[in-house]
Amino acid sequence: MKHSIKRQMAACFIGVMAVTLICCWLVNRFFLENYYIENKKHVILNAYHVLNNGVSEGRLEESEFITELDQICATDNISLFVMDTSGNPRLYSNRDYKTLQRRLYAYIFELETPETARVLVQGEGYVIRESKDFLTQADYLELIGTLDSGEPFIMRTAVESIRESAELSSRFFAYIGAAGILVSSLLIWWLSRRLSQPMMELAELSQRMADLDFNAKFVSHQNNEIGFLGQHMNQLSETLEQTISELKTANNELQKDIEHKTQIDEMRKDFLSNVSHELKTPIALIQGYAEGLKECINDDPESRDFYCEVIMDEAGKMNTMVKNLLALNQLEFGNDITSMERFDIADLVQNVLNSVGILMEQKGIHLIFKTNEPLYVWADEFKVEQVVTNYVSNAINHCDYDKIIEVKLVRNGGSVRVSVFNTGNPIPENDLDKIWIKFYKVDKARTREYGGSGIGLSIVKAVMESMNKEYGVKNYDNGVEFWFEVDGKVN
Repeated sequence: MKHSIKRQMAACFIGVMAVTLICCWLVNRFFLENYYIENKKHVILNAYHVLNNGVSEGRLEESEFITELDQICATDNISLFVMDTSGNPRLYSNRDYKTLQRRLYAYIFELETPETARVLVQGEGYVIRESKDFLTQADYLELIGTLDSGEPFIMRTAVESIRESAELSSRFFAYIGAAGILVSSLLIWWLSRRLSQPMMELAELSQRMADLDFNAKFVSHQNNEIGFLGQHMNQLSETLEQTISELKTANNELQKDIEHKTQIDEMRKDFLSNVSHELKTPIALIQGYAEGLKECINDDPESRDFYCEVIMDEAGKMNTMVKNLLALNQLEFGNDITSMERFDIADLVQNVLNSVGILMEQKGIHLIFKTNEPLYVWADEFKVEQVVTNYVSNAINHCDYDKIIEVKLVRNGGSVRVSVFNTGNPIPENDLDKIWIKFYKVDKARTREYGGSGIGLSIVKAVMESMNKEYGVKNYDNGVEFWFEVDGKVN
């Protein structure tokens, strides 16, 4: 990253550190010597006050005072010479006092020029000046004047060592500063990298969250503000994931509701259209035969009975169709409750076949159904009976040629398949997928002949889908087989 926080932090800290060290070196280079000299002024001035006070108090002959004065001179590297009023040495700190005596004479008789002695401080009874020794070419700091007792004196300390120390200190500081900058730069780079690493992890985490990848988590263990922020980012990720999941769920449910509403509207339209179409013919027949009875078209009892039978037959068909439509409507709209129970399906099929036995005998149909023992299944018994009844009725109405209906119960693993086969014409392949649609009729003339409404197989479809079970139809060369499956054991 071009403008990464790691580089900015490193550059900032290294820059501040370098500027600080350079400023310290400049201060050391240009002000350390003056600081040393200023400090020496105070030291030599303090030695003067000790000397002057001791002379004023008459302690110049005391050994304790001499020892104290010698200690000050030795500690602060000060040379001292005091001369009495007769010009004889009174007190000196080292044996080589001749040089100091000459310097004192030169001061008293004003033999020096500003080039050889530069006054720094002018006090009461003394001056502090900077001078050069022509023999050694060394610079000195001198305090020269007259004590309160009237005796002239001189104190001096070498300045050259101060300058050398300041120069050496500046050079040493420069070396140490350069090494410090190098080592500190490496350390700062490592620290900035370590500090920026969790930030980069947070940046990557936020990017993955922006891409809706909520598996990303902040894993660095930081006991600071970054770790605190990382924990909140993890919580934010979990909250966003949960919220988006809830939104998607709500959106999916809303989509289902919209589709369901659209489907209901379409079903309502189809229902009204189909019902009006199916009821049109029987209503017209009932109306026509009723008008014939009213106008007494045929007065004989036989004709009146015939008219009444037609009206009753058409009314019965209408009643059956309306009941089937209501049952189908409840199934399709989910208003019917599926009650799963254990029952003997062989007994149920036998009862349905017994109820239509007379009708089969009248049409000369040969029934094949063999069962030797109970066969228990789990399903909605009432709905299964509807399916079996529709299959058997459909087989009776379309049975032809050899006039055979075969009902089989076959256990297949955990399921039981019930199939109803009848001899006759196979269903055209183009109509196999359409026979489950409400009011769809393959042979309308034949359907009308036996009073079919095209609702029975739609009820089968709705019943099986309500129980989430398989159903279907299969063509043979000599007939058609309808089948469905139910659970043969507890899942």
